[in-house]
Amino acid sequence: MHTLAIGADHGGFELKQMLVEHLRSCGYNVEDCGTHSTEAVDYPQIAAMVAGRVADGRVDFGVIVDGAGIGSAMTANKLPGVRAALCYDLSSARNSREHNNANVLTLGASLIGAGLARQIVDLFLETECTAERHLRRAAMINEIESKSHPSSECSCSTSPDTHSQKNSNLAEQALSDLSEADLQRVASRIFEMLGSTNGGTAEHACTDACGFCQSCAEINPELVRSFIDLGADRIMHRGNGEAVPADVAKYIDHTLLRPDATFEQITTLCEEADEFGFASVCVNPCYVRHCAKLLRGSSAKVCTVVGFPLGANVSETKALEARRAIREGAREIDMVINVGALKSGQDELVYRDIRAVVEACMDGGAICKVILETALLSDEEKTRACQAARRARADFVKTSTGFGPGGATAEDVALMNQAVAEAKMGVKASGGIRNFEDAQQMIRAGATRIGASAGVRIVKESQGVTYSDATSGKY
Repeated sequence: MHTLAIGADHGGFELKQMLVEHLRSCGYNVEDCGTHSTEAVDYPQIAAMVAGRVADGRVDFGVIVDGAGIGSAMTANKLPGVRAALCYDLSSARNSREHNNANVLTLGASLIGAGLARQIVDLFLETECTAERHLRRAAMINEIESKSHPSSECSCSTSPDTHSQKNSNLAEQALSDLSEADLQRVASRIFEMLGSTNGGTAEHACTDACGFCQSCAEINPELVRSFIDLGADRIMHRGNGEAVPADVAKYIDHTLLRPDATFEQITTLCEEADEFGFASVCVNPCYVRHCAKLLRGSSAKVCTVVGFPLGANVSETKALEARRAIREGAREIDMVINVGALKSGQDELVYRDIRAVVEACMDGGAICKVILETALLSDEEKTRACQAARRARADFVKTSTGFGPGGATAEDVALMNQAVAEAKMGVKASGGIRNFEDAQQMIRAGATRIGASAGVRIVKESQGVTYSDATSGKY
């Protein structure tokens, strides 16, 4: 059984505590290098302490947790013999071991949830680098390091404590050599890699929810967690359809997914959702942070789309989209399946695609809805897609994106209802629902949620108010 050292700064303290307990329950010999409270500490000191134990051979592996995991990886990699990898999903954890023979794992507590963190650590420790070509390339890293720092080679007469102190001094010296300009360039590059969520509007490029750009705010995992705690009660399927309730607003995801939507229109969307008591606003990912801020404290949740509208993104991209949206305040994720894979009979691929997003939602406490794009599918394909979503433990199946050749039909809703009823999953009807009569038809067929840009019209018509809007029903 491997031995390992683990450490965290104040931002990673809670996740570190959970991982220590988990790893010890699995039988690992774990040395906890601190920190031991949420009182602020400097992550380079903790990272150097953990990495130093790996470098001098006292432990097999190291695990370091801070807010984003980036700074700890930088620090650890300053120590000779250390190959530290920041991992944010199972694919990066596997590759870091199989391809790079990494011996230190860094994690970002504000990037991933506890469930995913456990899986990443388990996979990292269980995976081995065995292929000759990968071992040779990892050895080349050590060789380059030795040539760059010839004095870093370990003397057999040097005690472990002395060697560890040397490593720590090296790390501190390397960090002190970075100028303010260097640090600013690093921060700017990190922000660029993560991407802005402002849709191109500078005034929304940075808010108090930003935990990644050091030029605008300190990393604040507690604030990020507060978004995750803004929970929506799950709306479960209730059989073969019921009488349409007087308060139909609770069925509606108030939707605006047009590519030309402006911040002003999105703001109006949120105001209407709060006024009428809609279940959520459904917006493109670039507006999630804006909507989360506007709807803080409201019963209306923020829903966004993933792999939208084609569903042809790779699964890892969809999962990353979902995780980022959840960090920024989304409580519900509508993901589009790989339609081509389904039509090709590759049901296992469809299942894995859905499951990747479901796991991201589980980690973040969000609801996952699976969009089938029913207008492109036969009844047999719709049923298979529902079975894949059910197997992946999604919360809803959904008819359409609103951008396909057709929208929701009562027949499709009834078929999907039948396929998922036993699993108590919800059914969301979306696309082409333009008025109260359309909504009634879908709910009677078994829909437990309606996705519509005509939400205000539907509610007013349900109250007996005549309403006319030529754009109603268009996403």
